[in-house]
Amino acid sequence: MPSAESTPASVDESDLVPPTKNDEVARSGSELIGGPLGRRALLGTSWWNPVRVIALVAIGVFALGLVQKAPCYDGAWFFGASSQYTHACYSDIPHLYQGRGFADGLVPYFDKLPGDMQYLEYPVLTGVFMEVAAWLTPGSGSIQDQEQWYWMVNAGMLMACAAVIVVCVSRTHARRPWDGLLVALAPAFALTATINWDLLAVALTASAMLMWARGRSIAFGVLLGLATAAKLYPVFLLGPLFVLCWRAGKWRDFGKALGGAVVSWLVVNLPVMFFAFDGWSKFYTFSQERGVDFGSFWLIMAQNSSDPFSTETVNTFATLLMLLACAGIAALTLTAPRRPRFAQLAFLIVAAFILTNKVYSPQYVLWLVPLAVLARPKWRDFLIWQACEVAYFLGIWMYLAYTTSGNAHKGLPTDGYHWAIGLHLMGTAYLCAMVLRDILMPERDVVRLAGDDDPSGGVLDRAEDVFVLGAAAHRPRHAAHFDGPQVEWGSEPGTTDRSL
Repeated sequence: MPSAESTPASVDESDLVPPTKNDEVARSGSELIGGPLGRRALLGTSWWNPVRVIALVAIGVFALGLVQKAPCYDGAWFFGASSQYTHACYSDIPHLYQGRGFADGLVPYFDKLPGDMQYLEYPVLTGVFMEVAAWLTPGSGSIQDQEQWYWMVNAGMLMACAAVIVVCVSRTHARRPWDGLLVALAPAFALTATINWDLLAVALTASAMLMWARGRSIAFGVLLGLATAAKLYPVFLLGPLFVLCWRAGKWRDFGKALGGAVVSWLVVNLPVMFFAFDGWSKFYTFSQERGVDFGSFWLIMAQNSSDPFSTETVNTFATLLMLLACAGIAALTLTAPRRPRFAQLAFLIVAAFILTNKVYSPQYVLWLVPLAVLARPKWRDFLIWQACEVAYFLGIWMYLAYTTSGNAHKGLPTDGYHWAIGLHLMGTAYLCAMVLRDILMPERDVVRLAGDDDPSGGVLDRAEDVFVLGAAAHRPRHAAHFDGPQVEWGSEPGTTDRSL
């Protein structure tokens, strides 16, 4: 994993792009710590470089997220079904310590579990992560003590994942390390970090993005394959990468990435697949058989219909919608006036999956946070989206408090929860619209305003197009007058073109 070192040697400290330079919200917020960076600031003279500062901020904010779970740690996880919801501090981690056999020493995927869930319903690498945490959990004391320890051990491991994520995001765009501060300060990131084990896959995906930005195609593929072995969503990044490499003619690099992903995924999965196929396949069968669940527009439809769709029908429609989104992103990639940045398409494809899926657990926001920062590092839009996600975070727990409080009806009724779902959907769609606008009007892209082309694109950065469709074959037309620096594909690093 990358470490919190300084930005690459090829980027001079004075060439870094501070967010306070062209972001009004960041400039206003900087007044809390002394105001924007001045032209006489002494750079490169202290151990406190941007990446180290951001990593420490991320750890501090993560710790605040742990404090927010204190009411549950002290009893709400164990006494009273609805109190963990009224305090908005629910976590799967302590409940699954006993519920998935870790307390009894059962081996994931190989040993059957008592109850309806016969095997662990998580991908293999996440199961390994859970098992390692169980090994580190003291087996003495009451089951409550063990569950508390299990959550704390997992929290420590997930904190390391959070640090990896902010370091990778800060270093992916070499001239924009301060963008990582958006991840570190994201409220939804801190609130949802220890609900489940998603941060493992997010950390591996962020590491993969950094490797691709550095031109290390095989390392990118290996890390992305490992991320897919921990959660399904990272595999979707191969789709937009394929179309981008098609447009730029970078087939060899895509082949290396694909090969690395397939090999690393097989290395993790084949042993379990071969010796415990039923346990290994549980994640995939469970995903198919799972009905419409929290957070999706499918739930709003089901709860407002006297004859809701069957699970099979929802699976079919959700798959078709996702395929349409993929086709649209592919068409956009090949016809955009300027080749989209990899991070922009990575965000759009994962957001499309979230918007069309039949379930949206609150921790799924973690998948999007690093990609959103790389796709559109604009503080105003990021905070608008985060406000919607925090509203949904509170909404789902208040809804569960309402449904578990009996006749007391404490919490948010069904109609109110539907509004919370709507806020989540609208916030995500809004950020997608901003990214789409940046693709269609590249002069509005805040990353390219600073003179970069595709700093997360690796071999795609400043590469010439070899296959385009429609208007992409012509020079881009700008929707508004723009006097800032522009980088045209195929130009030499460091050059700009103001004639566009």
